This record gives sequence, structure tokens and C-alpha cells, in this order.
Amino acid sequence: MHNPRPAVPRGWHTDRVARRFIPLTEVSEILDISAAQAYALVRSGDLPAIKVGGRGQWRVETTELESYIQRMYAETRDFVATRTEREDEPSTGP
Repeated sequence: MHNPRPAVPRGWHTDRVARRFIPLTEVSEILDISAAQAYALVRSGDLPAIKVGGRGQWRVETTELESYIQRMYAETRDFVATRTEREDEPSTGP
């Protein structure tokens, strides 16, 4: 019986070697955001990246992207927990 390989985001792996860096276009595809939003994440420092080559092309290390995704999951969990706690508190208004 053939076991299918687990789904891996496009561009992260080839059959020969895992890719260490990906361009912002792939970051935007993986996160399903615009290229401008991916660039803004890098420029703000939220998503660490490097500039390479003579034209200064941005590249994001796949481990940094995965860390960013995990941070966003944690922030979302905290946000949801905080919102739920606030909604459960009695109102102190007039």
C-alpha cells in the first residue's frame, strides 16, 4: 500500500534538499497575503529576513517563517482568551 507524503507548503522542499530561504513572493503565497503585506512584515521586523544580491532581493529563512507562524498562533490564542474573559466579566457601566 502506498502512503502519501504529508503536505508541505510549495517551495519549502524538493525531492533532493530542503530549501533554506524563500523569496517574499512565496511568503505571501504561503500566508495568503499580498506581496505588499509580506514586505511590510519584513520592513517592520515582525518577520526577520535578509537582503541578498546586487539588487537587494529579500529572502526569508523557512525556519523564521515557521517561527513567525507559531508566534501568530500564540498571539491569536492569547487574543481569543483575553476577549472571552472580558466578555464574561460583568459590565460596570451605568
